[in-house]
Amino acid sequence: MADTRPAAPTWDRRRWVLLLVLSGNMILDAIEGSILVPALGVLTTELNRSIAETQWLLSGFAAGFAALLLAGPALAARFGRRRVYLVAMALFAVASVIGGLTDDLALLVATRVVKGAAAALTAPAGLAVIAAQFPAGAQQRRAISVYAVFGAAGFTTGLLLSGWLTALNWHLLFVFPAPIALGLLVAAWRVIPDPPVSTPPRLSKPLLRNGSLVRSALGAGALNGGYLALLVVIAVQLHQALGWAPWQIAVGLLPASLPLALSVPLAGRFVERYGTARLILAGAVATSTGHLLMFARPEIRDYGTDVLPVLLLIEAGFVLSFAALNMQSTATVPAELRPIALPLYQTGVQFGAAFVLPITVGAAVAFDAYRPAAAVIAVAGLLAVLAASSELRATRRSTANHSESRSLTTTVEPDRSPS
Repeated sequence: MADTRPAAPTWDRRRWVLLLVLSGNMILDAIEGSILVPALGVLTTELNRSIAETQWLLSGFAAGFAALLLAGPALAARFGRRRVYLVAMALFAVASVIGGLTDDLALLVATRVVKGAAAALTAPAGLAVIAAQFPAGAQQRRAISVYAVFGAAGFTTGLLLSGWLTALNWHLLFVFPAPIALGLLVAAWRVIPDPPVSTPPRLSKPLLRNGSLVRSALGAGALNGGYLALLVVIAVQLHQALGWAPWQIAVGLLPASLPLALSVPLAGRFVERYGTARLILAGAVATSTGHLLMFARPEIRDYGTDVLPVLLLIEAGFVLSFAALNMQSTATVPAELRPIALPLYQTGVQFGAAFVLPITVGAAVAFDAYRPAAAVIAVAGLLAVLAASSELRATRRSTANHSESRSLTTTVEPDRSPS
């Protein structure tokens, strides 16, 4: 009998353009998260401010991101995903232009907060559009893989752009996203669909009581916060103590970002073989080990002995746990709650950076030493280990309970053999 099932839609030109627009937005957001790290020492000097003040250029972006992530799905449901996406991208471009034209730190921080908020409104739309426009199965997995690779590559791209743009003019660090954002805006106008306005998803008690989601958000927030804070401490020391230029710092930080970008296509195989809980714990332990090594030798005198081992350990942690954390965050969440569960998880990730970085820099400035700052980072790493350990125990209990339940419900047929 002939197969009468409808064939899955092919990847025509419009689908490719749609995926590239969404992926371009993903890489732009990731670039914004890293582009100022190698240049922070130079910006501190150029703006004639302290590092405690200029760090808000980084944590301000994360704070704006965290502030509107939960509101994004509700706004998209009320006003339309396409309209919210286009307005947010326009705000991103305008804030980039304003940031590139000012030397005032307060205004620069304000533009970074606005860009973070705009990113919060566009980022969740990416996976939502992919889920709606690409058929479940091989096509959807392929689209998500492309999307993830772009996002993972964005952090590394931001580091490299930082070294190049700072050498030309530090104002370019803030204004360069404007033409890219405008290009994405024009393309999105043509290809992003606008589904009917729907009932906005809301936070609910079952969602907030979902242990796996909460533990994933807390662990990822601690890892992300410690990661960004550690990179800032290292970048500032490389500039001040070793006299490195931003391009040298950018290259020096690549061991902490490039391996993740290269390993993302293999993440699914790792999870399938080892499971999410074990990978998350292994990643947290590796990262925490790097943090403790930094605490033991907080003053940088040599890149090869004081920096490189730390960067390799924390990146090993992210290679192991990055994809696993994203998968585990919604693994036990009902399908109808996932549109709000993912932004809740991402809020934890961004809040970690907005919380840990100011405390870390504040500790370094208050004590005029880097060991207190390294202690804050080490505490963040240990919190990630605790969250991961708790998740592994919960996973094992759930597996044991499931096995016990199956054994209790298995019926044994009575012996009907003749006596």
